[in-house]
Amino acid sequence: MRARIAGTGSCLPGLRVTNDDLGKILDTSDEWIRSRTGIGARHIAVEETAAGMSAEAAVQALKEADVKPEELDLIIAATLSPDHIVPPLSCEIQRDIGAVNAAAYDLCAACSGFIFALIAAQAYIQCGMYRKILITGTEILSKLLDWTDRSTCVLFGDGAGAAVICADEQGMLAGVQGSDGVKGSVLSCGGRPVQNPYANQMPPGQYVQMNGQEVYKFAVRTVPKCINEALAKAELQPEDISLYLLHQANQRIIDAVAKRLKQPADKFPVCLEECGNISAASVPVLLDRVNKDGKLKRGDKIVLAGFGAGLTWGAAVLVW
Repeated sequence: MRARIAGTGSCLPGLRVTNDDLGKILDTSDEWIRSRTGIGARHIAVEETAAGMSAEAAVQALKEADVKPEELDLIIAATLSPDHIVPPLSCEIQRDIGAVNAAAYDLCAACSGFIFALIAAQAYIQCGMYRKILITGTEILSKLLDWTDRSTCVLFGDGAGAAVICADEQGMLAGVQGSDGVKGSVLSCGGRPVQNPYANQMPPGQYVQMNGQEVYKFAVRTVPKCINEALAKAELQPEDISLYLLHQANQRIIDAVAKRLKQPADKFPVCLEECGNISAASVPVLLDRVNKDGKLKRGDKIVLAGFGAGLTWGAAVLVW
């Protein structure tokens, strides 16, 4: 059996912040941001929570898949910015949608998180352990940003995406994932320091910090390579793929990947212009938009790929 995506959903915060809006509080402009990233706007959480957005996306995905919450065997929530350290976001989603029979856990692989969750779902289904799995990618990155640093805060947005994965004869053909912790410092965000009666450490940087040039070089080198590895495992060529749904980090990266794969740009849909970089939510939000826009039909072969902090990367080849 294979993991087949049976339904998708997404949810974005109500507040839409344009580049011009940011120009009122930062030394930046629409032209500066667009020319370097391709981003025109992003959605920023005000009252929304990671659990609430995840549950909304999950309800949509369950409806399309015609799966009841109590039928779910497992929930995997990919996130680096949950509402709480505990309880896990996945357990809050379980509570909110009424998935009373599901096991649940969180997964953190940054911008590759949704791909890692999808590959995990494939493994569970292939071994016969589970048949119906909900995976989500959710981030509220706005709380992790230094809003005086125009080099980072203009890049990111908030949101959630979800997919219901069912055991089927058709579905995922191949998956590849990897990491390089040695270079992880090029994209980082500090956590809580050790504070106890025996230690009183200075806190690390509490906001997202990024070496943009190093991240770009990593992405344009690694993403085409891992996609080609996944295609080789599936015994397919790049031209066999209908759509490539990449993590929405930067338009230049997406264009470079398309060029290296020698595939036309129209095979690489984007939601970057409207959503910015939503880390683990980027791929599922884009997938849901493409799905709802009717750009996918049964039997299409597609590639999903993520890359980001860790450094981590992953790609999956699927039959829709």
